[in-house]
This record gives sequence, structure tokens and C-alpha cells, in this order.
Amino acid sequence: MSGGASVYPGRGRTAWILAQRPPRVRVADVDSAHAVFLEEERLASGDVVSSGVMLLTNRECPWRCVMCDLWKDMLAESAPEGAVARQVESAVRGWAEAGKLPVQVKLYNSGSFFDPAAIPPGDDAAIARHLGFARHVVVESHPLLVGERAVRLRDRLAGTLEVALGLETAHPEVLEKLNKKFDLAQFARAAERLAAARIALRAFLLVNPPFLDPALGVAWAIKSAAFAFDCGASAVVLIPTRAGNGAMERLRAAGEWTPPTLAALEAAQTGALALGRGRVFSDTWGLEGFAACPLCFSARRDRLERQNRTQQVEPEVGCAACGSG
Repeated sequence: MSGGASVYPGRGRTAWILAQRPPRVRVADVDSAHAVFLEEERLASGDVVSSGVMLLTNRECPWRCVMCDLWKDMLAESAPEGAVARQVESAVRGWAEAGKLPVQVKLYNSGSFFDPAAIPPGDDAAIARHLGFARHVVVESHPLLVGERAVRLRDRLAGTLEVALGLETAHPEVLEKLNKKFDLAQFARAAERLAAARIALRAFLLVNPPFLDPALGVAWAIKSAAFAFDCGASAVVLIPTRAGNGAMERLRAAGEWTPPTLAALEAAQTGALALGRGRVFSDTWGLEGFAACPLCFSARRDRLERQNRTQQVEPEVGCAACGSG
């Protein structure tokens, strides 16, 4: 992208990434999840069901990915044993008291569920017990941490298990620069371990990651979806790459990252759905930051969310003001 010298080092990347960080948000209560909410999601069966999401409070991920800003609301140290299980219990109790126990539950912890410094293994049995009502449970993990703990969690759950892995991109050079510390072969091996254990796989993918020519952003998002499906993923989630962690602002200023547009996310979902290989979800959180036209934004966001539920591409939204559609 940038024709000059890179601000991003070839060595010492973790130290550079940490040096760009703004202050961390102080977490006051380790017995409460950072956020709990309900949404709808289409399962592999085709059913559109209620899906409960818990953003758990725990120690930040030991990998320092260049684009990550999730650490800001996480702990610098491990949560005491039992704290995460209490977070899950509290969230489930809130749903039950409201008469809204979801069919699916996602436990997202801004890192890896199978990282013992993030989620103490001693909490697994209690977490599984609290989720005894759920038909399907999704957790997230780094590919290198997929192993026997995933199998034990599968056996403890009343419903089925799915593991979400942050592939981000199938572009090998870009993936290496993201500082995720795995390669495509290691991702594929993690996927094979999940398949052998009858655990479903979803992949998180970035639209317009740093270090990639933005003109190729959509094409590589679609190629990355195809790679994830080749590895056995039943779903991919397209995430527009965001700023907010200091490092991304530096890369943008240096011409090494261009934020995606709303049109790029739309085109990536259309192209990935056209593969016909599995479910394709667009992440619409904070989507207004990628919209150039306020007049058509709501309609375009709603279209993406409907496509998430139906998995059918709708006609593009037309807008006389910006010329979209």
C-alpha cells in the first residue's frame, strides 16, 4: 500500500503495538459480564432463533493482534476462579427472569475460551451446567489452543458446541503481519481437530485488514471465506476492520491501512453468499462509522441484517443522494 518505509516493524511488533495503546478502561466488577444482550441468528439447520451473547470479563488475550481493541475492557490479570462462572450464571438468571432464555448462547471473551489465564478450566463444569437449557453454544478461541479442553467442554454441554476462530484473512503475508502467530496450515489443523471431535467451526474474517491494497479488500474477503469453508466452517462472520486501538490510527496515517466502506462490506457478503458453501454473517456493530451517506445508511444496515437471517441476497438499496444501488 504505502510506497515508503513502513512504520510497522518487522521485529518487535508486540512492543510496537503495545506502545500505541490508549489507556485501558478500569474494570470494576469481575463477577459481571462486560455486556449481555439478545439477538437473532440463523442456525446451520436453517432455523432463525434467539441468540444470547455474553461478552465475558476476563484477562486479555496473550496474543497482541495489531487490529484488536477488545483489550480495553478486559483485565490485565486473570479473573479469580469462579468469577466467569458467576458471570454466566448472572446473565442466564436475567434472561430467565425476563422469560427470554435463548436457544443459542455465545460466550465471547475477547480472546480464547481455552486460555487457562482467561477462563480457568475449573469454571468449565459450572458454565456448562448454567447453560443446560441451550441447544447450541458458541465459544471463541485462538487456533493454537484448540485441543482436549474443547472436547471436554463439548461433553459437558447439554447441546452442541461451536468454536469461532479468528482467521481474519487467507492472504498469507497479511496474516503474518497481523501478529496472530499462526499460519494457514495451523488454522487448517485446528479445523481438522474440531471436525474430528464433531465440533462446529465458524471463522471471523476482516474486510480490508491492514497491509492489504484496499482495491483487493472485497476479493480477499471472499477468498478467505472460501478457504474457511474449505476447512469445514459452517459459518463465516465478515467484520469491517475498525480503528480505535492506537496502532490502526498509526497505520492509517502512514498509508498502510484504509478503512473499509459500507459498500465493501455489502459486496463481500454478496460474494461470499454466492459461494453457496455456508452461512455468511455481516457484523453490523458500529456500522455507521463506515457509511458515507446518512440518508441511505439505515436501509442498507437493515438489508445486511435481513440477509444475515435469510442468507438470501436482496436487491441493493438505491439512493439518489449518493448514487448507491
